[in-house]
Amino acid sequence: MQLPESQVAVLEAANADEATPIDALAAATDLPPETVTGAAFELEEQGLVAVTERVDETISLTDEGRTYVEDGLPEVRLYEAALEAGADADPAPMGQVIGSSGLEGAEVDIALSNYARKGYGSIDSGEITADPDADPAADPEANALESLADEGSLEADDVLDQLERRGLAEVAESTVREVELTEQGVTELMAGVETAETVGQVTPELLTSGDWQDVEFAEYNVEADAETVEGGRVHVLREMSERVKDVLVGMGFEEMDGPHADADFWINDCLFMPQDHPARTHWDRFALEQPTHIDELPEDLVERVERAHREGVGDDGEGYHSPWDEDFARALALRGHTTSLSTRYLSGEEIGKIEPPARFFSVEKAYRNDTLDATHLLEFYQIEGWVMAEDLSVRDLMGTFEEFYAQFGIEDIRFKPHYNPYTEPSFELFGTHPTTGELIEIGNSGIFREEMLEPLGVDCDVMAWGLALERLAMLTTGAEDIRDLHGTLADLEFLRNAEVTY
Repeated sequence: MQLPESQVAVLEAANADEATPIDALAAATDLPPETVTGAAFELEEQGLVAVTERVDETISLTDEGRTYVEDGLPEVRLYEAALEAGADADPAPMGQVIGSSGLEGAEVDIALSNYARKGYGSIDSGEITADPDADPAADPEANALESLADEGSLEADDVLDQLERRGLAEVAESTVREVELTEQGVTELMAGVETAETVGQVTPELLTSGDWQDVEFAEYNVEADAETVEGGRVHVLREMSERVKDVLVGMGFEEMDGPHADADFWINDCLFMPQDHPARTHWDRFALEQPTHIDELPEDLVERVERAHREGVGDDGEGYHSPWDEDFARALALRGHTTSLSTRYLSGEEIGKIEPPARFFSVEKAYRNDTLDATHLLEFYQIEGWVMAEDLSVRDLMGTFEEFYAQFGIEDIRFKPHYNPYTEPSFELFGTHPTTGELIEIGNSGIFREEMLEPLGVDCDVMAWGLALERLAMLTTGAEDIRDLHGTLADLEFLRNAEVTY
């Protein structure tokens, strides 16, 4: 019996007593796994081997999970600190307990969100209690982490879902194929199998010499696994950004552009944001170390903005009666929102005075010192936009959103009243996630206040918004975690297959 070289190698390496995995055959024959797979399927068609498949599941700890194996779960550490503070007898100050626990940053939020859920105690009005009957040693998640670290497996699979949701464990599935000789295969091997001289592809030399008429071509098994080739593609957020721009240009908008690092004056002061607002502290912004301040600001505009902050605008305006310092206004930082572009354009400093009616937008990056979670990143893309016209209303603003989101197949937008220092009335936008069914905040909007517009020299209505590009992508692609889209935890397989709605 004559067979192609790869089939002969696989047939001779296979065993009649036990099934051999493809990887083991590849190592034994010194052939690529995909070549061995193809040869095995071809041999199976001839009845010489039997190919079986199974799906293996591998559970592994993430970096965060390994950290908790060593240090303990944040909620357990919080409970232990609460016991030391005597919270099992009387409520203890939460700040004191957190400080003694050694928890920092995101670990604090994680501990607080799981503390009551697991029955360790309660948190109310800044105080924490500890249930003396709670048993951290019986914590199923902590025990599951220990089991994974020691044995690489779980006895109780019901905990796995929770570990996955918390990002402490990962489950990977792989298809394992095994090959076993049949009786017919053993018979043929005993009778003797020879290597057939076959040609795998037609070459120019075969055609010009005419030898193609005499050679034997190898048969192709179209059902065999082929080598996976991952080509490059445009990132889904870039595609989404371009799609958003197409939609807004189609709605009559012009695009804005401006600096990523800007003065606090343009980022916040022009927005009628008081200088003692918590969002303007170093906890929430990324300040520049060098240079620290902008050189020039329009003096007359600075005077008008300062007057609005101190005294207000109009007969009924009162302002904030809070400190206002021009040196603080000149401080440079990464913009926390792209509304700094809107203030530059509305003031006339960027492209000259703009006459109504006018529509402008940008799809640019913003930077905030947030805690990373499923819906927050330190840097993200914001869809900024505003319309300047006479007699605008909230109905005009809501109608604009409904038209915009309908272009992406989203027709269940929810609106919720909200407070902003720079818009009145104001409301947040929410969309329903297609997979989880949860409501996700996707933007903030409102009508710019007179205290903001008057110093900028605008004497008609302006409705404006800041929408989240990543969260729009979550609603259209089904991504459940914003970190799947970009960053060090991005899901490459998801990004290869994600589609943008057109």
